Formats: sequence, structure tokens, C-alpha cells
Amino acid sequence: MNDPEKRLAGYRRLIEIARDLASTLDLDILLNRIVHAAADITEAEAASILLYDDAARQLHFQVATNLDEPTRRGLVVPLDGSIAGWIVVNRQPVRSADAHEDPRFYQNVEQATRFTTESLLGVPLINKDKIVGVLEAINKRKGDFTETDEDLLTVLGAQAAVAIENARLFQQSDLIAEFVHELRTPLASIGTSTYLLLRPEMSQEQREQMIHNIHGETLRLNSLASSFLDLARLESGRVQFHLTNFDLAPLLEECKQIMQGKADESLIAINLEIPPGFPRVDADRDKMKQLALNLLSNAIKYNSPQGTVTLRAGLGRDEWTLAVQDTGMGIPEKSLPHMFEKFYRVRAAEGKAPGTGLGLSICKQIVSGHGGSIEVKSKLGEGTMFTIHMPVK
Repeated sequence: MNDPEKRLAGYRRLIEIARDLASTLDLDILLNRIVHAAADITEAEAASILLYDDAARQLHFQVATNLDEPTRRGLVVPLDGSIAGWIVVNRQPVRSADAHEDPRFYQNVEQATRFTTESLLGVPLINKDKIVGVLEAINKRKGDFTETDEDLLTVLGAQAAVAIENARLFQQSDLIAEFVHELRTPLASIGTSTYLLLRPEMSQEQREQMIHNIHGETLRLNSLASSFLDLARLESGRVQFHLTNFDLAPLLEECKQIMQGKADESLIAINLEIPPGFPRVDADRDKMKQLALNLLSNAIKYNSPQGTVTLRAGLGRDEWTLAVQDTGMGIPEKSLPHMFEKFYRVRAAEGKAPGTGLGLSICKQIVSGHGGSIEVKSKLGEGTMFTIHMPVK
């Protein structure tokens, strides 16, 4: 196929891709479609997207055809001393027949991914004069990247930038609408309490009760805002997962100690079960700590007085597991499919303990970001168990 024919075939393929990109507003699905389309139209071995964080002035890998989810999200690329950084600063494409001969090449990525970059083609992702990131095609299968490849990837990059921003805006508007709805209840409670405090016939005892109500709802609003921001960052893909190799047992012991005071208030015992010689794991330690604390907090909050919480680690051939089991009230069967939905709370438990309804959604995002899964099993009157399945690296 000569160059004009290849260019025409490429533009026809871009029309198909444009329809495909317009059919989803799920950011993860969208990004995967973009990189596979980029590798396809440029006949490259691999392709990747690096998203730009304007506040931190750095790029981070968000998706690639040749990297797994947690690895790519943990790779940060500086603006200075990288080809992708040069593309962002100059807003121009780069075509390199031998990346290692390019003084701008950032070798840390190659060392982390164990994927050798030979040739590279990168274009900026720009939407309404705003830099969204960089789209790269890596290692042309035959020969070098051509001007036609650059033109095709540039057009795809323009489509991708619009699609990425639309998906982000949709996610944010959807989440904000739910958040505003959730704000109404505590704000209404605060409004009613302040109105009653202004009434002259209120006794001192009643006034103190109203002040306690306002204080409690203020704490709830603060917790809701913090959880909302955590979830918004996770859903938008702006959170990077920094993988380290660490011993799980000390982390779980640390989490147990943090939650022990809360458990003691209801005479709840926390048991830690981890097999001797449990191997070190590859994960984001801070995120795993947040995950374990969240599940432990729920297990204590919805447990029975003098109950038990068991934090248990297990090891299979291809995965390791972390389970948190309580002896509490349990969850109705009809509620189980909704447990990881945003702002969902089991109706029977709403009066037992305050909560934002976002904790389990955050847990699911963290687990998914590691390439794992989370499940829940429960029986009314007997308790609940959440189990995390994480791939062995």
C-alpha cells in the first residue's frame, strides 16, 4: 500500500474510532480504546497516554497497551528531561527513530516497565488550548514512523483530548450532583437547630442539645467533603498508585493498633490472623492502609457490643487475599449488590452509626487501581465479611 492509500485508509479508520470514542463516557474504557487505536493506526508495538497535572507540573502514565494498571499509574514523568515533557512544553509532536539517541529520553520509565523503547512518536493532547496530556506510539513494527503516522496520530490526539475532557466533566457533574443531594440533610439539620436556638422559650438543656446536633452535623459535613474529594480524585484518574514491596504483617498490626481505641469503647476484640512466613507484597502501602482502616472502621461501627472483628490474610497461587469479618447485625440480601455504590447506606443501619456512604466506593476504587477485586458476604444476625483479592506480582 503506497502512502496516499495508507493515509486514506487511516482517515477512514479514524472515522470509525471517532464513533467508538463517542459511545462511552467511562474514562478507563475510553483511555484503553484510545491507546489501542493509536497502536493500530500507526502499526506500533505499543501505545500509551500520559496525563498532565497542571498543579504539580508533571506527567504520569495513565494507561498503556503494554503495562498493567497499578504500574502505569505509579510512573511519574518530569517535564524537564523527557520527550513527553518537551511535547507538553512546546505543544509539538516528536518523531524519533532511535529514542536512546535523543537527549530528552527519560530512561527511568524503561527501567521500571522493562519494556525497551526503540522508536517513538508522540503528540500533544490539547483541548480548547488546554494541555490534557501526551499520546505516544512506541516501536514501529516495520521501518520508521512516517509523516503519515504523525498526521494520523495528531488527528486521533485531537479527538482523544475532547473525549477525555468530556468524560471527566461527565464524571464530575454526576458526582457533584449526588454530593449536593447528600449535603441537604446535614444542612437542613443545622438550619433547624440554629432556628430553634434563636427561640426564647428554649431551655438551657435544649440549647445544649441543639449545639451538640450542630457539632455532630458539622463533623459529618467535614467527613463527607474529605471522602468526596478522595473519590473524585480516584474516579478522575488523577491519583497515582506508588507500588512498593513491603511486609504486610506490620501494616495490619499498625491498622489494628489505630482502631483498638474505637473497638475498646464497645468491648470489641480485634483478631489478626496472618500465616507465618507470609511473603512481601507489591502494592501502594498508603492506599492499602487506607483500605484496611476503612474496612476495620465499618466492622467495628456495625458490630454487636462485645463482638469480634477478624482481620485475615491468605495466599493462593495467583493472588493474595485480605478479609475483614465481623459478628455484627449483617446486611440484608437485597442490599448486597448495592454496597459499593456511591452514597448507598443500608436503611436498617442508618440510625445505628453515622457515615458518608462513600467509604466502600473508595475501597473499590483503590482495589481496582491495583488490578484486584472486592466482594462482600453477609448473613443477617451473624455478621459480614469483606474480602479483597489482589494479584500476585
